[in-house]
Amino acid sequence: MNLEKIYSELLSNIGFSANEIQKNWIDLEKAYSKKSRHYHNLTHLKEMTASFETYRDKLQNPNEVLFSIFYHDYVYSASKKDNELKSAEYAVSIFTDDKPDRFQKPVGFAEFDRQLVFDAICATQQHQQNVIEDINWLIDFDLKILAKDWEDYKIYFEQIRKEYRIYPDFLYKPGRAKALTHFLENEFIFQTEEFRGLYEEKARANIEKEILLLT
Repeated sequence: MNLEKIYSELLSNIGFSANEIQKNWIDLEKAYSKKSRHYHNLTHLKEMTASFETYRDKLQNPNEVLFSIFYHDYVYSASKKDNELKSAEYAVSIFTDDKPDRFQKPVGFAEFDRQLVFDAICATQQHQQNVIEDINWLIDFDLKILAKDWEDYKIYFEQIRKEYRIYPDFLYKPGRAKALTHFLENEFIFQTEEFRGLYEEKARANIEKEILLLT
């Protein structure tokens, strides 16, 4: 999968110029390629984009959802609690433009729902049911990793541990266990019926197994 190509086509459809697209891609690639990112990196974006491609026809606003995928973890620091908000703010900030005539055009920016992008990215913090179905799909694409086969799931939580390596085990383990327990306490982990049917059982089994290892 060529992420840069998918990204470039998306931004071109939205109304960005070739120069802006190139600059924005370089910034995005740099953000997701930081050494501190063991899981929240370009591979994670590829997996989410693959899910997006599979379920694109279920979405009301595919461009906004795909744009949200690219930017949902743009800002990521293990020690911060406002990564999603900061990512959402950054995502909509790339539209700031000093050529107001741009917004008068019948195509491009004017048709793109920036508020949906902002809300969607913020929603990846709590992963709770949303009244907007597109946002539920985005949340499920983000959490699909939880339903991987155990060996892959194990790689995932080891990568997360590396991202949180600033915390010693006595802090990390109870914190991670608490976050995972929160998923189990919800009626459902996944927000769409499609993902519940396919992945709910597997995700719960993986999470329970990881909690046992942590405690």
